[in-house]
Amino acid sequence: MKKLIFAGIVLIFAFSSCCDEEKNVEKEVLIQKDSSEISNSEHLSMATLWFQKSAEAKAVYYQTFNFAKTVFDGKIKKDRFKLKKKKPKAIITDIDETILNNSPYEARLIETGTSYNEKSWSKWVNEKQAKALPGAVNFMNYVKGKGVDVFYISNRNVKYLQATLENLKKVGFPFADETHILLKDKTSDKSARRDSVLKNYKVILYLGDNLRDFDENFKYAKNMNRNDSVAKYKDLFGAEYIVFPNPMYGEWEKAVYESDFSKSDNEKRKMRIDALNKK
Repeated sequence: MKKLIFAGIVLIFAFSSCCDEEKNVEKEVLIQKDSSEISNSEHLSMATLWFQKSAEAKAVYYQTFNFAKTVFDGKIKKDRFKLKKKKPKAIITDIDETILNNSPYEARLIETGTSYNEKSWSKWVNEKQAKALPGAVNFMNYVKGKGVDVFYISNRNVKYLQATLENLKKVGFPFADETHILLKDKTSDKSARRDSVLKNYKVILYLGDNLRDFDENFKYAKNMNRNDSVAKYKDLFGAEYIVFPNPMYGEWEKAVYESDFSKSDNEKRKMRIDALNKK
Protein backbone atom coordinates (compact mmCIF):
# COMPACT_ATOMS: atom_id res chain seq x y z
CA MET A 1 0.00 0.00 0.00
CA LYS A 2 2.81 2.42 0.92
CA LYS A 3 4.48 1.68 -2.41
CA LEU A 4 1.24 2.47 -4.24
CA ILE A 5 0.82 5.77 -2.36
CA PHE A 6 4.45 6.72 -3.05
CA ALA A 7 4.05 5.85 -6.73
CA GLY A 8 0.91 7.97 -6.89
CA ILE A 9 2.70 10.95 -5.33
CA VAL A 10 5.56 10.59 -7.80
CA LEU A 11 3.08 10.42 -10.68
CA ILE A 12 1.21 13.53 -9.48
CA PHE A 13 4.51 15.42 -9.03
CA ALA A 14 5.68 14.38 -12.46
CA PHE A 15 2.37 15.39 -14.03
CA SER A 16 2.40 18.70 -12.15
CA SER A 17 5.99 19.38 -13.20
CA CYS A 18 5.15 18.52 -16.76
CA CYS A 19 2.20 20.93 -16.77
CA ASP A 20 4.25 23.67 -15.13
CA GLU A 21 6.97 23.12 -17.69
CA GLU A 22 4.42 23.38 -20.51
CA LYS A 23 3.07 26.58 -18.99
CA ASN A 24 6.56 28.00 -18.72
CA VAL A 25 7.28 27.05 -22.31
CA GLU A 26 4.00 28.63 -23.40
CA LYS A 27 4.80 31.77 -21.38
CA GLU A 28 8.28 31.94 -22.90
CA VAL A 29 6.86 31.60 -26.40
CA LEU A 30 4.44 34.46 -25.70
CA ILE A 31 7.26 36.63 -24.41
CA GLN A 32 9.36 35.85 -27.45
CA LYS A 33 6.43 36.61 -29.71
CA ASP A 34 5.74 39.93 -27.97
CA SER A 35 9.38 40.98 -28.03
CA SER A 36 9.70 40.21 -31.73
CA GLU A 37 6.63 42.21 -32.74
CA ILE A 38 7.48 45.56 -34.33
CA SER A 39 5.53 48.53 -33.02
CA ASN A 40 3.89 50.73 -35.63
CA SER A 41 5.69 53.58 -33.85
CA GLU A 42 9.05 51.82 -33.84
CA HIS A 43 10.46 54.54 -36.11
CA LEU A 44 10.26 56.90 -33.11
CA SER A 45 12.56 54.75 -31.00
CA MET A 46 15.98 56.13 -31.92
CA ALA A 47 14.81 59.75 -31.91
CA THR A 48 13.14 59.31 -28.51
CA LEU A 49 16.13 57.47 -27.08
CA TRP A 50 18.43 60.25 -28.28
CA PHE A 51 16.17 62.87 -26.73
CA GLN A 52 15.93 61.01 -23.40
CA LYS A 53 19.27 59.30 -22.95
CA SER A 54 22.01 61.08 -24.87
CA ALA A 55 24.34 63.46 -23.12
CA GLU A 56 24.51 65.28 -26.44
CA ALA A 57 20.81 66.22 -26.20
CA LYS A 58 21.32 67.71 -22.77
CA ALA A 59 24.44 69.52 -23.96
CA VAL A 60 22.56 71.03 -26.90
CA TYR A 61 19.85 72.37 -24.59
CA TYR A 62 22.37 73.87 -22.16
CA GLN A 63 24.31 75.31 -25.08
CA THR A 64 21.21 76.84 -26.66
CA PHE A 65 19.95 78.41 -23.44
CA ASN A 66 23.46 79.76 -22.74
CA PHE A 67 23.47 81.29 -26.21
CA ALA A 68 19.95 82.65 -25.70
CA LYS A 69 21.14 84.34 -22.50
CA THR A 70 24.02 86.00 -24.38
CA VAL A 71 21.67 87.27 -27.10
CA PHE A 72 19.14 88.39 -24.48
CA ASP A 73 21.78 90.33 -22.50
CA GLY A 74 22.95 92.06 -25.67
CA LYS A 75 19.43 93.20 -26.50
CA ILE A 76 18.81 94.46 -22.97
CA LYS A 77 22.06 96.43 -23.02
CA LYS A 78 21.35 97.92 -26.45
CA ASP A 79 17.81 98.90 -25.53
CA ARG A 80 18.96 100.63 -22.34
CA PHE A 81 20.43 103.57 -24.24
CA LYS A 82 17.33 104.39 -26.29
CA LEU A 83 15.73 107.63 -25.13
CA LYS A 84 12.26 107.31 -26.65
CA LYS A 85 9.37 105.98 -24.59
CA LYS A 86 9.59 102.22 -24.52
CA LYS A 87 7.09 99.40 -24.15
CA PRO A 88 7.85 96.85 -21.46
CA LYS A 89 9.94 93.99 -22.85
CA ALA A 90 9.00 90.33 -23.23
CA ILE A 91 10.12 87.09 -24.77
CA ILE A 92 7.84 84.51 -26.37
CA THR A 93 8.48 80.79 -25.98
CA ASP A 94 6.84 77.61 -27.13
CA ILE A 95 6.22 74.95 -24.46
CA ASP A 96 6.46 71.36 -25.72
CA GLU A 97 10.00 70.20 -26.49
CA THR A 98 11.21 73.78 -26.04
CA ILE A 99 10.93 74.01 -22.26
CA LEU A 100 8.88 70.93 -21.28
CA ASN A 101 9.92 67.35 -22.03
CA ASN A 102 7.07 65.18 -23.36
CA SER A 103 9.26 62.34 -24.61
CA PRO A 104 7.65 59.88 -22.13
CA TYR A 105 4.47 60.31 -24.17
CA GLU A 106 6.36 59.33 -27.33
CA ALA A 107 7.74 56.31 -25.44
CA ARG A 108 4.19 55.25 -24.62
CA LEU A 109 3.24 55.43 -28.29
CA ILE A 110 6.17 53.17 -29.14
CA GLU A 111 5.25 50.70 -26.40
CA THR A 112 1.60 50.49 -27.45
CA GLY A 113 2.25 50.63 -31.20
CA THR A 114 -0.04 53.61 -31.62
CA SER A 115 0.21 57.07 -33.16
CA TYR A 116 -0.56 60.44 -31.60
CA ASN A 117 -4.21 60.63 -30.62
CA GLU A 118 -6.27 63.01 -28.51
CA LYS A 119 -7.22 60.43 -25.86
CA SER A 120 -3.66 59.40 -24.98
CA TRP A 121 -2.34 62.96 -25.26
CA SER A 122 -5.11 64.23 -22.95
CA LYS A 123 -4.19 61.59 -20.39
CA TRP A 124 -0.51 62.61 -20.50
CA VAL A 125 -1.16 66.35 -20.25
CA ASN A 126 -3.57 65.94 -17.35
CA GLU A 127 -0.99 63.92 -15.43
CA LYS A 128 1.06 67.15 -15.28
CA GLN A 129 4.27 65.13 -15.10
CA ALA A 130 6.33 66.71 -17.92
CA LYS A 131 9.76 67.72 -16.64
CA ALA A 132 11.64 70.89 -17.56
CA LEU A 133 14.29 70.58 -20.25
CA PRO A 134 17.93 71.30 -19.25
CA GLY A 135 18.59 74.99 -18.69
CA ALA A 136 15.00 76.11 -19.31
CA VAL A 137 13.91 77.04 -15.77
CA ASN A 138 17.12 78.91 -14.99
CA PHE A 139 16.89 80.90 -18.23
CA MET A 140 13.25 81.90 -17.74
CA ASN A 141 13.88 82.99 -14.17
CA TYR A 142 16.93 84.95 -15.34
CA VAL A 143 14.68 86.76 -17.83
CA LYS A 144 12.20 87.53 -15.07
CA GLY A 145 15.02 88.84 -12.86
CA LYS A 146 15.87 91.36 -15.57
CA GLY A 147 12.34 92.74 -15.50
CA VAL A 148 11.24 91.05 -18.73
CA ASP A 149 7.97 89.09 -19.06
CA VAL A 150 7.73 85.57 -20.46
CA PHE A 151 4.76 84.57 -22.63
CA TYR A 152 4.11 80.91 -23.32
CA ILE A 153 2.42 80.45 -26.71
CA SER A 154 1.61 76.80 -27.37
CA ASN A 155 -0.64 74.78 -29.66
CA ARG A 156 -1.85 72.74 -26.75
CA ASN A 157 -5.63 73.05 -26.79
CA VAL A 158 -7.05 75.78 -24.57
CA LYS A 159 -8.93 73.12 -22.59
CA TYR A 160 -5.55 72.12 -21.13
CA LEU A 161 -4.87 75.58 -19.73
CA GLN A 162 -5.21 74.65 -16.06
CA ALA A 163 -3.17 71.44 -16.39
CA THR A 164 -0.48 73.29 -18.34
CA LEU A 165 -0.38 76.13 -15.84
CA GLU A 166 0.02 73.69 -12.95
CA ASN A 167 2.73 71.72 -14.75
CA LEU A 168 4.75 74.87 -15.54
CA LYS A 169 4.40 76.14 -11.99
CA LYS A 170 5.27 72.72 -10.54
CA VAL A 171 8.69 72.62 -12.23
CA GLY A 172 9.52 76.24 -11.40
CA PHE A 173 8.70 78.41 -14.42
CA PRO A 174 7.81 82.08 -13.76
CA PHE A 175 4.69 83.82 -15.11
CA ALA A 176 2.71 80.56 -14.98
CA ASP A 177 -0.69 82.26 -15.07
CA GLU A 178 -3.65 82.73 -17.39
CA THR A 179 -2.35 86.06 -18.68
CA HIS A 180 0.98 84.69 -19.85
CA ILE A 181 -0.12 81.28 -21.23
CA LEU A 182 -1.76 81.52 -24.66
CA LEU A 183 -3.01 78.17 -25.95
CA LYS A 184 -4.75 77.15 -29.17
CA ASP A 185 -8.45 77.88 -29.46
CA LYS A 186 -9.56 77.66 -33.10
CA THR A 187 -6.33 77.73 -35.10
CA SER A 188 -2.79 76.42 -34.88
CA ASP A 189 -1.60 79.68 -36.49
CA LYS A 190 0.10 81.53 -33.63
CA SER A 191 0.17 84.90 -35.42
CA ALA A 192 -2.85 86.43 -33.63
CA ARG A 193 -1.55 85.34 -30.24
CA ARG A 194 1.90 86.76 -30.98
CA ASP A 195 0.30 90.00 -32.18
CA SER A 196 -1.71 90.28 -28.96
CA VAL A 197 1.56 90.31 -27.02
CA LEU A 198 3.21 92.74 -29.46
CA LYS A 199 0.44 95.30 -28.87
CA ASN A 200 1.64 95.92 -25.33
CA TYR A 201 5.21 94.59 -25.27
CA LYS A 202 8.42 94.82 -27.21
CA VAL A 203 9.27 91.18 -27.92
CA ILE A 204 13.03 90.79 -28.05
CA LEU A 205 13.38 87.01 -28.44
CA TYR A 206 11.41 84.01 -29.68
CA LEU A 207 12.15 80.40 -28.66
CA GLY A 208 10.77 77.24 -30.23
CA ASP A 209 11.39 73.76 -31.66
CA ASN A 210 9.15 74.30 -34.68
CA LEU A 211 9.68 77.09 -37.21
CA ARG A 212 6.01 78.07 -37.02
CA ASP A 213 6.74 79.11 -33.44
CA PHE A 214 8.40 82.12 -35.09
CA ASP A 215 6.42 82.95 -38.21
CA GLU A 216 3.67 81.45 -40.39
CA ASN A 217 5.96 81.85 -43.40
CA PHE A 218 7.46 78.54 -42.30
CA LYS A 219 4.16 76.67 -42.55
CA TYR A 220 4.35 73.59 -44.74
CA ALA A 221 2.77 73.86 -48.19
CA LYS A 222 3.06 71.34 -51.01
CA ASN A 223 4.20 74.00 -53.47
CA MET A 224 6.84 75.45 -51.12
CA ASN A 225 10.15 74.21 -49.78
CA ARG A 226 10.46 75.23 -46.11
CA ASN A 227 14.24 75.14 -46.47
CA ASP A 228 13.96 78.04 -48.91
CA SER A 229 12.13 80.04 -46.24
CA VAL A 230 14.91 79.30 -43.77
CA ALA A 231 17.45 80.65 -46.25
CA LYS A 232 15.30 83.76 -46.79
CA TYR A 233 15.18 84.55 -43.05
CA LYS A 234 18.62 83.22 -42.18
CA ASP A 235 19.76 86.47 -40.51
CA LEU A 236 17.04 86.14 -37.85
CA PHE A 237 18.28 82.80 -36.53
CA GLY A 238 20.47 83.37 -33.52
CA ALA A 239 19.45 87.04 -33.52
CA GLU A 240 15.72 86.86 -32.76
CA TYR A 241 14.87 83.20 -33.30
CA ILE A 242 16.34 80.54 -31.00
CA VAL A 243 15.71 77.01 -32.31
CA PHE A 244 15.74 73.80 -30.25
CA PRO A 245 16.09 70.24 -31.59
CA ASN A 246 13.08 67.95 -31.90
CA PRO A 247 13.73 64.79 -33.92
CA MET A 248 10.51 63.14 -32.70
CA TYR A 249 7.79 65.18 -34.44
CA GLY A 250 7.04 68.56 -35.97
CA GLU A 251 6.00 70.50 -39.06
CA TRP A 252 8.82 68.78 -40.97
CA GLU A 253 6.83 65.51 -40.92
CA LYS A 254 4.19 66.98 -43.20
CA ALA A 255 6.59 67.04 -46.11
CA VAL A 256 7.31 63.34 -45.60
CA TYR A 257 3.63 62.31 -45.57
CA GLU A 258 2.45 65.02 -48.00
CA SER A 259 0.45 66.44 -45.10
CA ASP A 260 -1.73 63.30 -44.99
CA PHE A 261 -1.39 61.57 -41.63
CA SER A 262 -4.37 59.33 -42.36
CA LYS A 263 -2.24 57.05 -44.54
CA SER A 264 -1.74 53.49 -43.30
CA ASP A 265 1.30 52.55 -41.25
CA ASN A 266 2.73 50.58 -44.18
CA GLU A 267 2.26 53.54 -46.52
CA LYS A 268 3.95 55.88 -44.03
CA ARG A 269 6.83 53.44 -43.59
CA LYS A 270 7.39 53.35 -47.34
CA MET A 271 7.16 57.15 -47.63
CA ARG A 272 9.76 57.60 -44.90
CA ILE A 273 12.19 55.33 -46.73
CA ASP A 274 11.44 56.93 -50.11
CA ALA A 275 12.05 60.39 -48.67
CA LEU A 276 15.63 59.58 -47.66
CA ASN A 277 18.46 60.93 -49.81
CA LYS A 278 20.51 57.96 -50.98
CA LYS A 279 23.17 59.77 -53.02
